[in-house]
Amino acid sequence: MLGLRRYKRTQIDIWQGDITKFAVDAIVNAADASLIGGGGVDGDIHAAGGPEILEQCRRIGKCEPGFCVTTSAGRLPARHIIHAVGPLWQGGSSHETATLRLCYENIFKTAAQLDVRHISIPAISTGAYKFPATAAAEIAMTATRAYLDAEQSAALKRITFVAFDGDSYRTLQEQLFERFPDEIDEFDL
Repeated sequence: MLGLRRYKRTQIDIWQGDITKFAVDAIVNAADASLIGGGGVDGDIHAAGGPEILEQCRRIGKCEPGFCVTTSAGRLPARHIIHAVGPLWQGGSSHETATLRLCYENIFKTAAQLDVRHISIPAISTGAYKFPATAAAEIAMTATRAYLDAEQSAALKRITFVAFDGDSYRTLQEQLFERFPDEIDEFDL
């Protein structure tokens, strides 16, 4: 089964692979609060994008969990990078769920401010930050649906969730199909 749905004139899909190779208007980086690049997708984006991304991040300084900042995309096949800082999983007792939801809300707000038409988003906080993958995917899809339900004329026409491996792909796909059942898009009639 292909991980693909349409909802309110926006395509939502899942792609497994290297987010730094995906051509889009904006790539979301699962950043840490220092913004200086670390491991996982954060390190890959900084390495592939080049030193100008790090220079811009250093000028910005830092970003608190749940929020995001933007830079150019350097050498990446995109116009912007939205550096989103997700929560570190601490067993669920430190408002991690609310912080991750806020993170996705701010990603979509920032994308709207940048007039982004196509965005790629990794599984935020599920790597080194240890957020449980199924719960994180549920939050991602719920926040996506809430954003699309609230927007009357969103510029965002395609949202691609990028999975780093098969397990991540299947988890995102399950939540996509649960939150966006296979039905006719009411705006396509």
